[in-house]
Amino acid sequence: MDKLKRVLGGDDSPDEESGIMSQLNETTTLSWSTRLKAFLFCFIVGILLSFLGSFALFLNRGLSVFAVFYTLGNILSMASTCFLMGPFNQIKKMFASTRAIATVIVLVSFTLTLIAAIVLHNAALALLFIIIQSLAMTWYSLSYIPYARDAVKKTFIACVG
Repeated sequence: MDKLKRVLGGDDSPDEESGIMSQLNETTTLSWSTRLKAFLFCFIVGILLSFLGSFALFLNRGLSVFAVFYTLGNILSMASTCFLMGPFNQIKKMFASTRAIATVIVLVSFTLTLIAAIVLHNAALALLFIIIQSLAMTWYSLSYIPYARDAVKKTFIACVG
């Protein structure tokens, strides 16, 4: 936390609070094996929530329940990577110039899916936001693979053109 504060603030000299912040950071730092276990747990639970939502499609008001489970599963899966790289580094990478638009679309689609399912009880609108959410999550994920977006663009243009 202290390092992040200095880097973001552009200050390389420690201040009075850095002792407390570094002590807090040292006591809350997880070992690599703990981080990996927490990542796997959150990621698997997120995927399970998404799949459980699929079974809800057969229930009354199934599409709304599916939308909630699917979105919560995606949020948990996305948040699981915070254990691998830390929450501040994750947020910094999420809003890097190469993926800022995709991140915003993903976060907005999460919000709109939940609003459509929970508040508005509109299954068709929830389904539309689920589709947008899936496409945005795919585009966001491709941003972490070198040249993947370019390959997808070229393939799409070749198929359409």
